[in-house]
Amino acid sequence: MLSVFRLCALAVAWLPLVFAGACAAQDASPLTLDAAVQLATTQSRLVDARAAQVRSARDMAVAAGRLPDPMLKAGVNNLPVDGPDRLSLTRDFMTMRSLGVSQELTRADKRRTRSARYEREAEAADAARSLAIANVQRDTALAWLDRHYLGRMRELLLRQRDEARLAVDAAEAAYRGSRGSQADVFAARSAAAQIDDRIAQADQQLLAATTMLARWIGPQAQRALADAPALDRVRLAPTDLDGSLAHHPDIAVMLKQEELARAEADIAHAERQPDWTVELMFNQRGPGYSNMVSVNLSIPLPWDRVNRQDREESARLASVEQMRAEREDATRAHVAEARAMLQEWQAGRERLALHETRLLPLAVERVAAATTAYRGGSGSLAAVIDARRFELDARIDRLKLEMETARLWARLEYLTPVQHTGAQP
Repeated sequence: MLSVFRLCALAVAWLPLVFAGACAAQDASPLTLDAAVQLATTQSRLVDARAAQVRSARDMAVAAGRLPDPMLKAGVNNLPVDGPDRLSLTRDFMTMRSLGVSQELTRADKRRTRSARYEREAEAADAARSLAIANVQRDTALAWLDRHYLGRMRELLLRQRDEARLAVDAAEAAYRGSRGSQADVFAARSAAAQIDDRIAQADQQLLAATTMLARWIGPQAQRALADAPALDRVRLAPTDLDGSLAHHPDIAVMLKQEELARAEADIAHAERQPDWTVELMFNQRGPGYSNMVSVNLSIPLPWDRVNRQDREESARLASVEQMRAEREDATRAHVAEARAMLQEWQAGRERLALHETRLLPLAVERVAAATTAYRGGSGSLAAVIDARRFELDARIDRLKLEMETARLWARLEYLTPVQHTGAQP
């Protein structure tokens, strides 16, 4: 029995270490694009701000549907200020101490329209929250892709630098053996120096990309990145852009703002009918006089409704029409922009296929031919260096094209928020 207790105690003591090791292993794993996007979504304070705005509007919707608070009134009426009864509260029969309460009886339809107005504001804030999520996810994906492809460019330059240093050693050895010229040595050293300069530039760009990614996911941006996801399809349906973009967060925000303007127009229409105010007042007089009760009813007189209430309602309706026109124009703009991005993304994929099937194989064959000629004594080292520079530029151009195509993919993929289910960043 004692050994069992010892084993249990030992297991409990090891649990924190095992958990820490699991966390360390998780942090050491490559960071995928999906995990980075999810992490940025959960950490975004802008998304939290929009959620708080939704809660605020919904609380205001409840408050706006209630009657105003009653008003307590207290005072002294008809207090003498001179004569024998000066400042006396009890000797003059007209002096009264008053205590009363008044209540504004706001019409039920007004309270409903005011509550509905804040409900529309909550829906607009919720749509703005979805827009904020989409923007955070898109910008995070762009930052992740920038760092990924800039890192691949740097790795390519590092491999080319190793080959350039071997070329420098070969040129120097050939010059010492009287089989090469000093110009070849200088050409090889110049090519190596150029690659070093491009590596320094790549380091600077990679640092900037990592900093931008850290803006969204914090210290996790320092982790190694996983492979890029498949970029051959997007969620947007090219054949039904109008229907697909009807749920675009930006359009949804404008639609909810239009509904909010309509709710304010409804409030202006309801305000054309005045509210009543009822007041009950108890008046206490001196001991020799009777106490009194007063009941008052206040009703506003809309004597200039044409130039006040009607004008306000007309202004609110004009705002609704303005919102509708702006939303329809924004929808057309989004459809045109999405179609242009789709066309550019498809053209980029076709260009990538051309690079893979023709341009890169030709560059590799050129390097092989120049190297064979140089080893056989019929070619120059300058031709080999030029061929290697051409191949490096072709591979860099191919990576830049893939990076541009991936950025277009990210803009299309995250036009609307992506829902993550069960993914662990």
